Amino acid sequence: MAKLSNDELLDAFKEMTLIELSEFVKQFEDVFQVTAAAPVAVAAAGAAAPVEEKEEQSEFDVILEGDGGKKIQVIKVVRELTGLGLKEAKDLVEAAPKAVLEKANKESADKAKAKLEAEGAKVTLK
Repeated sequence: MAKLSNDELLDAFKEMTLIELSEFVKQFEDVFQVTAAAPVAVAAAGAAAPVEEKEEQSEFDVILEGDGGKKIQVIKVVRELTGLGLKEAKDLVEAAPKAVLEKANKESADKAKAKLEAEGAKVTLK
């Protein structure tokens, strides 16, 4: 198999629609068992680490602060995370700041935050 240069790969990505590129990223994540949004979540979690050590929090609320101008994409992720119907998810996104998940464990809260931030939403964990 011929090795493609970075420029050739970028040219191929430029020709793709956003939906095709999104599907490619999902397939890439599945094949290589990675998450493209993980470094963002790790960087945000590292920056939010307190200076003094406190008792480790075990339950988190994922708070949607805003849709970042990408309301439809954020609604889709909210539906995926919560199981809400279209109208309920739309109402939740429009009522921001609002809790998307409550009393979630650290791993679930970080995954939800990463998914929402990948779509442009502003999210905080409490």
